[in-house]
Amino acid sequence: MERKTIKRVLIANRGEIAIRIIRACKQLGITSIAVYSDADCKSLHVQLADEAYCIGPAAPSESYLNIPRIIECAKTVKADAIHPGYGFLSERATFSEAVAKAGLIFVGPNADIITTMGSKVAARQLAESLHISVLPGTENPLTDWKDVQTFAKKIGYPLLLKASAGGGGKGMRLVRKECDLKSAFDMAQSEAQNAFGDPSILIEKYLEEPHHVEVQVLGDSHGNVIHLFERECSLQRRHQKVIEEAPSPFISEKTRKELCAAAVKLAKAVNYVSAGTIECLVDKHGNWYFLEMNTRIQVEHPVTEMTTGIDLVAWQLRIAAGEKIPWKQSDIHCTGVAMECRIYAENPMTNFMPSPGTIHVYREPSGPGVRVDSGVTSKSVVPMNYDPILSKLITWGETRDIARKRMQQAISEYVISGVHTSLPLHKLMMQEPTFTKGAIHTQWLDQHLASVLERQPAISPALMAIAVFHQVQRAAPPTTTVTETTAWESAGRLEGLRQ
Repeated sequence: MERKTIKRVLIANRGEIAIRIIRACKQLGITSIAVYSDADCKSLHVQLADEAYCIGPAAPSESYLNIPRIIECAKTVKADAIHPGYGFLSERATFSEAVAKAGLIFVGPNADIITTMGSKVAARQLAESLHISVLPGTENPLTDWKDVQTFAKKIGYPLLLKASAGGGGKGMRLVRKECDLKSAFDMAQSEAQNAFGDPSILIEKYLEEPHHVEVQVLGDSHGNVIHLFERECSLQRRHQKVIEEAPSPFISEKTRKELCAAAVKLAKAVNYVSAGTIECLVDKHGNWYFLEMNTRIQVEHPVTEMTTGIDLVAWQLRIAAGEKIPWKQSDIHCTGVAMECRIYAENPMTNFMPSPGTIHVYREPSGPGVRVDSGVTSKSVVPMNYDPILSKLITWGETRDIARKRMQQAISEYVISGVHTSLPLHKLMMQEPTFTKGAIHTQWLDQHLASVLERQPAISPALMAIAVFHQVQRAAPPTTTVTETTAWESAGRLEGLRQ
């Protein structure tokens, strides 16, 4: 592939991942172009980008998921490339194809690769053809209740219903008994239709107490594919990752080599280009099974960056421009241990209810081995319209215990007031003996959440009010002035530009 010039990148996303891409662009001397909805007009990613344009109302379908409007904006502002981040349109083959048809560079794999690896069925069939172990399950998506009923009897319980067209825990239901199958199927179908526009369902055998282990891969357009070792993502709540780390504290060195080799084999089979992740389940006996591939940058990519020293987002951009990966597999080493806590605007004490509102005080932790990828600051508004992730807190240490203790300290220094956050849960988990031993499996938090939260010390309303008052008094005044940016009109007319 010949080298392409990328001087201007439109970022089709928001929040912390948009800011992460903005920073990578600045590092490479690329102009960053943010897009935003009406709800995000004062967001931090809008302030930090070199240019920013409004693309529509708050509803994602009218802004961040509006492919024609994003493409039109990119062409009008003369962007060379579009980076989708994660979520939203990042794994939509139709978006990758539309970007290419518009004569722009999609920072990620092409539509054919996304279609193949984004389909759980096609990816499973590919893995089987390469003699890579997969979980027992359906070969094709199911939509008919009688077919689901028949296959469930064949495979046995417990089993997992999964949306064929997507992930992230949406359209996923665990079924332990036959009497629960019909209601679970109806709910899974409805959720899959709403989230992905496709009600088809897959059935997989459900593993008891599995570990979720994934391998980061990086491929270029010159046929090179390498792995950057694995991450442990087993601390989950309702199939959503909560804390991730690299490397996995659970798997053996033998399993590590097998997983990484299989990940490279799969990626090479589809001529994979850009950053991607091969996700696997490992049972309590060490047996592992290919699960799926995410054809995008992952939320948890920082722990791999911290342990390998490789900037994954910058290399996504460099690969999209036609650069060749400069390393051999033997050049890649995993040094130390990194952990990541996802900080959400939600209240763990009230069944994780979303907590929209205005952040009054925001103060990040710092120190050796501490990194914060944030999408907010003081006075930021947390809207109801989108995923409530505020930031990611990452720590690194020479050993897992050092990384964990640094995380404990960083959590204690992290101040976010005005909205509830998941910080209390992370603080409790850093002290949890099962986590300390690295023995957490994917079902653990759902099974033990109530007992974990019981350890949260009660804080009186009066004491909380005093603490918040003193935080506000100590808070430094904002260093920048937030101003309204002018809107991008759907008719294709630029009303103005914020530099």
